[in-house]
Amino acid sequence: MTEEIEFVSNYSDLSNDRGFQFEFHCNRCGTGYRTPFQAWAMGTAASVLDTASSLFGGIFGSAANVAERARSAAWQKAHDEAFTQASEKIRPNFIQCPRCSAWVCKKSCWNTKRGLCKDCAPDLGVEMSAAQSSRSVEEVWAHAAMAEEDKHLSEKDWRETIVASCPNCHAPLATNAKFCPECGTKLQSAQHCQNCGTKLTPGAKFCPECGEKV
Repeated sequence: MTEEIEFVSNYSDLSNDRGFQFEFHCNRCGTGYRTPFQAWAMGTAASVLDTASSLFGGIFGSAANVAERARSAAWQKAHDEAFTQASEKIRPNFIQCPRCSAWVCKKSCWNTKRGLCKDCAPDLGVEMSAAQSSRSVEEVWAHAAMAEEDKHLSEKDWRETIVASCPNCHAPLATNAKFCPECGTKLQSAQHCQNCGTKLTPGAKFCPECGEKV
């Protein structure tokens, strides 16, 4: 009875009619190992026969068809053997995590102390350093000095009506400007009711508090 061939998903098959070669890679970092190309003796002979059949046809063509059928079975058998040998040769470089079942490289992605891959059990020193760097960036953002044009972003300024474009020329406004940079129209009017002193919104015809006509 033929023995089953154990295989994993983290490999690429580079084999062709002339020989066999495989690449195995880490599920975590992508680091890979490529096995040496293993030539297939029958592949060269079959290639020569294929060339002869294309040149002369006839009996050579029939012979090539027979060789092709024989080569298919022989190639598959040789391929299975080559794959088994490649897997056994590469296996010492990888280890399967008992928690997530991923195959990772022992060199960079295995936490020997914890017996888990570094996705499941990261190196604490690395994580602490990353956390400190992240916090430092947060501190930089928190203590960054405002530019002069951004200092008008206080609560008092936001409570005022801020227009997005000039009511006269309709040019878009990049900042909370007092005058339009395109046509010079006054954008912020500090009008107050002459009767009660209430601040009036731009364009108001009557005071919203006492009804006095503006």
